[in-house]
Amino acid sequence: MAGRIGTIAVIVGCALSATSAVRAQGRGNTNWTTVGNDAQRSSWLRTDPKISPESLAKPGFQPLWKVGLAGQPTPMIVLDPYTGYRGHKSLGFLSGPSDDIFSIDIDLGVVEWHNHLATSATACPGGMTSSVTRPTALAIPAAPTGRSGAIRSGPARGAVGEPNQGVANLLPAPVPARTVAVPVAPATPAVVRPNAVYALTSDGMLQTMYVSNGADAAPPLPFLPPNAHAFGLIVVDNVAYAETAHACGGVPDGVWALDLATGQVTSWPSGAAGIVGTAGPAFDPDGTLYVATDDALTALDPKTLKVKSSFKADFASSPVVFPLGEEILVAAGTLDGILLLDTASHIAPLSTTIEGMTGALTSWQDNAGTRWLLGAGKAAIVAWKVVDNDGPKLQPGWVSRNMLSPLPPIVVNGVVFSVAGGNPSAPAVLYALDAMTGKELWNSGATITSFVKSGGLSAGGSQIYLGTSDGTLYAFGFPMEH
Repeated sequence: MAGRIGTIAVIVGCALSATSAVRAQGRGNTNWTTVGNDAQRSSWLRTDPKISPESLAKPGFQPLWKVGLAGQPTPMIVLDPYTGYRGHKSLGFLSGPSDDIFSIDIDLGVVEWHNHLATSATACPGGMTSSVTRPTALAIPAAPTGRSGAIRSGPARGAVGEPNQGVANLLPAPVPARTVAVPVAPATPAVVRPNAVYALTSDGMLQTMYVSNGADAAPPLPFLPPNAHAFGLIVVDNVAYAETAHACGGVPDGVWALDLATGQVTSWPSGAAGIVGTAGPAFDPDGTLYVATDDALTALDPKTLKVKSSFKADFASSPVVFPLGEEILVAAGTLDGILLLDTASHIAPLSTTIEGMTGALTSWQDNAGTRWLLGAGKAAIVAWKVVDNDGPKLQPGWVSRNMLSPLPPIVVNGVVFSVAGGNPSAPAVLYALDAMTGKELWNSGATITSFVKSGGLSAGGSQIYLGTSDGTLYAFGFPMEH
C-alpha cells in the first residue's frame, strides 16, 4: 500500500511547480459554474457581498421565491451578472429529468427560457441525470483575505461577443484544443464558448446553448451511449468530462471525455468497481483528474484517460482537491470517515467520529489560513481541520446538530449551508451553520414542503438554491433593496 500511496503522491505533487503561476492567477468569483462550483469540486463560494456569519446571525435571511418545474431539478449553476442585448441580468441554469433545460432570472424568480430537447432515449434512472455546466477554469481560485464580500483583484477587461449574445468577459480565454485517442462518428467541431451553457441529454448528446436565449451555440455532439446514468458534467481546457454509474442502459461505469474541437471521445471504464459519489471527477490544476470507485482512488491523464496511479480503499464519496501550504492534496470519503493523500506518502487516520460518509466532500479555508473538510454522515454534518504536523493530518473540528438524511454541504463566505433531505413524510429543512464552530445560525422551518431524493445545493448572486422532488426550485437570501 505504501508504494501505491507514494505513486499517487508524486503525481499530485508534480503539479506544484508547473501550476504555481496559474494558481496565483486564480480569482474568486460569485458564480457557481459547475457541480461543486469549481474544477476541484470544493463546493466553496469564497466571497459574497451579503452572506456571512455576522449577517446570518441577524434577522433578514429568508425564502425569496420558488418556481415549479417539471420533475426534480438538478443543482443550479449561476451566471451573475450577464450583460446581453436585453441589458443586465442574473441568470441560473438547471435541468429536469425529461431533457428539459431551464434558465431562471434569479432576481425575479421567473423562467427566462425553457428548452425541451426531445429525444428517443428513456434513461435507466428516468431521464436526464447530469447537471448542466459552464466552462470552468483549472486554476485553484485564490483564497479570500476577509469577509467583506466579492472584490475584483485585477483590472476589468472587455471583449466583443457574438452577435446579439452580449459581452464575452466572464471567463479566461479558451486554451488550444488537445487530441484524444478514440474517434467516434464524424461530428461538427465545436469550441468552448464563454457565453454558453452545456447539457448532456439522455440520448448521450452534448448540447451547447447560448445563455441569453437557449438557442444552439453549436450543433449537438455525440458524447455518451444513450440511456446512461451520467453525472458530474464539466467543461475544462476545451474538453467535456462526465462520469457514468450503475451500468444503466448497459453503459459501463467510468469516465468519459469529449474534445470539443475535434469531436473525439475517449473513455476509462472502471471495470468491476462501481463509480461512487455525486460530484464527478476532481481536477488538479495541471489537468490530472481523480475518480473514486468502491475499491480505489485513481488518477487519470486528462488527454488519454490512462491510469497514472491508483490507491486501494473502500471509497464512498467523490474526491476533492485542495492546496495546503505548498502542497496539493486529494481527499475522499470512505464508509468510516475521510482518507487523505499527500505528497509525503502519508494517510491521515480515518475518522471514527461518524459513519456513512457518502456523496461529496466540501473544502474551504478560513481567514487564518486553516483548511477545513466537511462531509455529510448518516445524521449530521462533520467538519475536520487539515493541519500540517509532520505531514498533513486530520483533526476533529465540530459535529452539527442531528439532521435527517443530510445532503453534502456547501460553504459561502464562512457559512455552511446543508439540507436535511427528509423523506416523503418529513419535508426537507435548510440549515445555515457557522463554518468555524458548527453553531446553527438559521433554518428554513416549514418553508420547504417536499423532500430531496437527489440533487443538492448551489449558490450565487447572494442566494442559496435547492430543488425538491416535487419539482420546486427554492431560493433563499436577503430581500433586494429597492
